[in-house]
Amino acid sequence: MKKISVTVALLSVMLMNAQNKRPDNWFNLDPANDKVNGVSTEKTYAELLKDKKSNTVIVAVLDSGVDYLHEDLKDVMWTNPGEIAGNGIDDDKNGYIDDIHGWNFQGGKDGKNVSYDNLEVTRLLRKYKPKYEGKTEADFKTSSEKKELAYYLSLKKSYEEIKASFEPSYNQVVFLYDGLQKLDKSIKAKTNVAVVTPEDVTKFEAQTKEEKQFKLISLNMFKSGIPNLDEAIKDVKEGVEQLGGYVNYGLNLDFDPRADIVKDNYDDPNERNYGNADCKGPDSFHGTHVAGIIAASRNNGKGMDGVAANVRIMSVRCVPSGDERDKDVANAIRYAVDNGAQLINMSFGKAFSWDKKTVDDAVKYAESKGVLLMHAAGNDSKDIDTEIHFPCKNYENGKQASNFIDVGALSWKPEQKIVAGFSNYGKKTVDIFSPGVDIYSTAPEGVYKDASGTSMACPVACGVAAVLKSYYPSLTPQQIKKILIKSSIKTYKSEKVIKPGTKDELIKFSKLGKNGGIINLYEAIKMADGMKKIVG
Repeated sequence: MKKISVTVALLSVMLMNAQNKRPDNWFNLDPANDKVNGVSTEKTYAELLKDKKSNTVIVAVLDSGVDYLHEDLKDVMWTNPGEIAGNGIDDDKNGYIDDIHGWNFQGGKDGKNVSYDNLEVTRLLRKYKPKYEGKTEADFKTSSEKKELAYYLSLKKSYEEIKASFEPSYNQVVFLYDGLQKLDKSIKAKTNVAVVTPEDVTKFEAQTKEEKQFKLISLNMFKSGIPNLDEAIKDVKEGVEQLGGYVNYGLNLDFDPRADIVKDNYDDPNERNYGNADCKGPDSFHGTHVAGIIAASRNNGKGMDGVAANVRIMSVRCVPSGDERDKDVANAIRYAVDNGAQLINMSFGKAFSWDKKTVDDAVKYAESKGVLLMHAAGNDSKDIDTEIHFPCKNYENGKQASNFIDVGALSWKPEQKIVAGFSNYGKKTVDIFSPGVDIYSTAPEGVYKDASGTSMACPVACGVAAVLKSYYPSLTPQQIKKILIKSSIKTYKSEKVIKPGTKDELIKFSKLGKNGGIINLYEAIKMADGMKKIVG
């Protein structure tokens, strides 16, 4: 699920006094020089990499799609050398026609695309409901059926809990959206201004209880840096659309877009050649934002700079507005590996899995081909040692993928507030923490926006890994993983921080991840250089 913490962060920002604004480009800044826990990108290029040669690295972004025409991305997109654009022929015989910048496993041959899809719990509930709804153990004789019945009942309980959590939030955001629109209309009618500014709201003499309420709310929103009421309404509308997607589609048992659009044999996990070449898709915000963090053109005077300088972004669309499907994820991994990706960024995840084995097999395939997988730990403030966040590095046989890194999110705020309040954590599972709050990056149609989530922390870490691979091409995924973890900054390892999901409960930072470390490019390059000298 591509959650960007809108469900929590949007409401909290809009209904509470805002905190200080994040420093510009903070994820690329240095802890010592800039007093913020960035990954020291600028310092590294200036001091350690200025005279070194690099190799081009292909990074696959498995996501909602990437706007490959964005001014800050068009020069860093992977272009399939064996394919001729638009001729309708599979020139390179890889099974995918006109896959110029990547592929879309969420589309049909006629060019249509899945935009909204169910949550996985909804799909699973729909699968088992006809057989098990209203039944008890007494209705079944075999142990396997009784086991499935128990699973169905757990699915139903989770579904109802999720629905109960989303619907009030959706109603609250809709209420906020409607109220701000009415306030905007009232002020414009009385002042004849085209755009309502904070000053206009301050001067406005509210007459009704509702006007007074939304005047206060809007003034609080302005404290976060929102410049006017039009922009506030626009931001809230995004929340309405995202939460509405969950309520109207994600949790809708009667909605299933797959058969009418993709038209694959969904029950066949070995089917590979379906989809279309539209690797941007109908809503590419998430993937475009991720791609920019990794590799937006550096030093071109536009927008922002990505972490990695010599990267080509391959866009593989496999994530809708809803939960990704295991078949698509597995095929996306295989496509990326087969077409030359050396790193794969996976800023998505879910609480249930339809076909874990198929994804595990794809992860093993990537492992056998020397491809590193970077995965966002998730935005539910949960301990993923005990509540699995799929896909995961743990295979069904108990072994772990050696090429798989789980990334938690950091805030730019200091000391106790350093860990993002939404970030998942896990002493055994989360390998590293990386900047993931208020990250400014590319967005579709040539614009730039802030976004928060482990979805943003993961590409920061992926960018660091890509720089390592670029300057030290012989490094294996296992060596890169070891360097990222061992070289991470341990300043907060023994310090207590606010536990994600709580208001002020303190916990040692070291208990939230494997080694209590914060990823840092400068230290990683130093370690990689030392390893090269020892080996060579």
